[in-house]
Amino acid sequence: MARNLVKAETGRERGTRPSRRLRRTGRVPAVVYGMGSEPLTVSVDTGDLRAALNTDAGLNALITLDVDGGKQLSIVKDLQRHPVRRDVLHVDFLRIDPDQEVEVDIPLVLMGEAKKVTQASGMVDQVMHHLPVLAKPADIPVEVTADVSDLEVGSSLRVSDIELPSGVTAAGDPDATFAVGLITRSTKEYLRQQKAEEEAAEALIIMGEAADEEEAAAAEDES
Repeated sequence: MARNLVKAETGRERGTRPSRRLRRTGRVPAVVYGMGSEPLTVSVDTGDLRAALNTDAGLNALITLDVDGGKQLSIVKDLQRHPVRRDVLHVDFLRIDPDQEVEVDIPLVLMGEAKKVTQASGMVDQVMHHLPVLAKPADIPVEVTADVSDLEVGSSLRVSDIELPSGVTAAGDPDATFAVGLITRSTKEYLRQQKAEEEAAEALIIMGEAADEEEAAAAEDES
C-alpha cells in the first residue's frame, strides 16, 4: 500500500475556540499517539489530509507524518466530522511500526450470486459491512471479499468462511455472522408452492401404482 506524506505542525492551542480559529485558516486540529510515546497535539492542512484519504484505501491509508522534520508512519484511528457540513473537525493519528501488525476495519464486499436464495425469491442480508483484521501496514488490503454463492435460504455465513489474503487474519469473533439468506413473503409462497407440487407429484405416483395394481388384478381375474 502506498504511503502519503502529510506535514504536521506542532504548537497549536488547545480548546474549542482556538480549534475553530485554526479550521478557519484551512487547517485541522489533530493528535498523534501510540507506540509508547506521549500524545502530541498538531495540526494538518485540510487539503493535504483530504488528498491522503481520497484513495482506494480510504481511512486505512498509510500516512507518513512529517512532524518538525521527523517522519512517523501512521494511520487515521478516528476522524470527527461536522454532522451537517461533513467538514473534518478533528483527527486522531495512530503511530504504527511497519514491522508490527495493526488492527484496522476493512470494507467487506460480497461477491458471487446466491442462486439458491434468489431462486427461492429470498434476499441476501449483509449484516457486517466492515471486518476487523490484523495485518502489517504493507499487507493491509483495500477491501476484503466474501463469496456468497453457497448461501441458502435460512442459513448464514460466518467470518471463518471468508478467505483472507496472505498476511491478514480476522481480529474479531470467527463465528460472527456477516450474511444471511432471508425468507421473504414471496419466499414462503415459493416454498409452499414447491411443497404442494411435490405432494401432487407424489399423489399421482400413488394413484398410478394403485391403477396398475387394479389392472393387474382384473387381468388375473379374466384369466
